[in-house]
Amino acid sequence: MSKNRRQPRTRRRTLVPGLLLVAVVSAVAVGAWLQFGERQALDTVYSAGGAEPDRVDVDATVQRVDAAGRELVLRVLVTPRGELAEAGGISPAEDLVVQTSASTGGDLTFKAHSRISTRDVPVALTGGPITDYPFDAYETALEFGATQGGEKVPVHMRLSNNDALFSASVDASDSDGVAVFEVGLARSNSVLVFAVFMMVAMWALAVSVLIGAWYLVTRRKGLTWPALGWMAATLFALAAFRNTAPGAPPIGSLLDYLAFLWAETIVAFCLVTVVVAGMRAEPPATGPGPDAPADAPAATPAP
Repeated sequence: MSKNRRQPRTRRRTLVPGLLLVAVVSAVAVGAWLQFGERQALDTVYSAGGAEPDRVDVDATVQRVDAAGRELVLRVLVTPRGELAEAGGISPAEDLVVQTSASTGGDLTFKAHSRISTRDVPVALTGGPITDYPFDAYETALEFGATQGGEKVPVHMRLSNNDALFSASVDASDSDGVAVFEVGLARSNSVLVFAVFMMVAMWALAVSVLIGAWYLVTRRKGLTWPALGWMAATLFALAAFRNTAPGAPPIGSLLDYLAFLWAETIVAFCLVTVVVAGMRAEPPATGPGPDAPADAPAATPAP
């Protein structure tokens, strides 16, 4: 009988480490797969426009998305090609004007024979609002055309995303020499995973404090200072943890209403309840009062 009991125990001891190893390897594999997918998305370049030898190349990169301000910053590098350029595209042969859509800050003008440098262009966003965090989404339309010397010239444009907190979906097209991009922006997978983890962790901490408070109150443990310190630390740690949310969402976001505000309320309520119940459960003082003489006998509790 003892040998039969030892065999299941031995199997459990060998099975549990194996299951833990499989779980760790699976988690690492899923994380690597997610990171590889996001890296591929950031490396994706969308293009639109013709490939004529005499054209204007526009390389645009989404540098930063400001969800609170409903704006993104687009870094633009304009390079004339062929007969439109001098010194291999460093400067235009004639005055060059890059015309943009209404959502941008205005057209880009480059003087003839002057060196061309990158420009940061603000672009307005629609959609949202940011209080839908982490499920908020935005969109905008980008249109780039060009004229040189008062005549329309073809444009070839490439667009990429450099903001790791947002994933971009782009629909590129060409309309009469004008490059058109319909851009949709949403929180990246890493932001979504971390935000969901934050909500789950907040609820787990709140439930843990609630269970601890129920134990202290029902067992009439009195003022248990280590437990009170843990609850108070959790109350302030939740606020600091919430402020680490990627993208710095404002108070009032979906994250707050689904988890943070409830967790803070539960922890604060449990802390106050444990203090009040602990004061009532504490036994009365039986020693001599502060004004009693040193040789006064101690009071005996009533039967």
